[in-house]
Amino acid sequence: MYIKGVLLYMTNFRADQPFNDLPLLPPLREQIESLPILRQESRAIRALAELKGMTRLLPNPAILVDALVLKEAKASSEIENIITTSDRLYQALTAKGQATDNATKEVLRYRQALYTGYRFIQERGFLSTNGILLIQQELEENQAGIRRLPGTALRNDRTNEVIYTPPDDLNTLQALMHNLEVYLNSDAEDDVSPLIKLAIQHYQFESIHPFYDGNGRTGRIINILYLILRDLLTEPILYLSGYIIQHKADYYQLLQEVRTRHNWTDWILFILRAVEETARQTIEQIVSIRALFEQTTEQIRREAPSVYSKELVEVLFLYPYSKIEYVVERLAVDRRTASKYLRAVEKLGLLRSEQKWKETLFVNTRLFDLLSD
Repeated sequence: MYIKGVLLYMTNFRADQPFNDLPLLPPLREQIESLPILRQESRAIRALAELKGMTRLLPNPAILVDALVLKEAKASSEIENIITTSDRLYQALTAKGQATDNATKEVLRYRQALYTGYRFIQERGFLSTNGILLIQQELEENQAGIRRLPGTALRNDRTNEVIYTPPDDLNTLQALMHNLEVYLNSDAEDDVSPLIKLAIQHYQFESIHPFYDGNGRTGRIINILYLILRDLLTEPILYLSGYIIQHKADYYQLLQEVRTRHNWTDWILFILRAVEETARQTIEQIVSIRALFEQTTEQIRREAPSVYSKELVEVLFLYPYSKIEYVVERLAVDRRTASKYLRAVEKLGLLRSEQKWKETLFVNTRLFDLLSD
């Protein structure tokens, strides 16, 4: 019902009708389907399917989800030159009353914005412009909304040369966003592959550049939400920011080549390779986390049987920076018992205690190193 209503609204527009040289979606079919693209798309789909199945190997999927969301928040913000460390992030999440620097606060807002978008699509079953606005508002802590003032231009960081001027008329921006909304949520039988559409929608959102700030990070959140919408994943566990950081120059160059040369092929191939490689890396991380979980379980069971429980080990993996309150809540024990458990595991060399502000944090050092790699 939702899709039908939107499609009726769009019948007055043509796919080849340009807005400030930015055509509506979809692109012409011959521009986006070729043998190299279809071959790479097949490899990426297989990697995603394997990743989707691998989450069942974890004792609790939240162990991976929470860690990767934070890792993505850090990497995506780094693309925008917002730099912090994993140590600061986990401390900020865990230690109460501790002063937090601005970069760390921004990364934590990204984390919250991603979860906001995830809840939105879980509750609604689609991603609308309003949902995208909620994500951006969470990121930027304002309600400026879609740009209303002209003059926005994307510039070369080194030369300050204008490389792209996005549309700046409000009616145009709203029409382009509505068209993007249709494209995100449509699953017509004659559509191209969802992964090809992933590349197309990401290009389109970044080229619309609808907000004054936060477009890049919002667009990268939309990517993972789209994969979940299309049932390619069930949890938000695949993020492309790390790949983009490694290939940052190519990323921006290929975005620009779609605008200037309609070079869809190389752009789509870039995104498909990013999906495949990132899925493979995430699979390796799942295998490593599971192995570490089993090693930790066995060592505590063998060397500290009086404190062992599966629930305790899960706490240490759900919270790489743990504390007494977490054990009290999860295991339903008093503070003295929770402290005894954590100190016993620390004696085994599996945790390292740190005093932060008025609290003692217990760092699962091996897990932290694995997640921070």
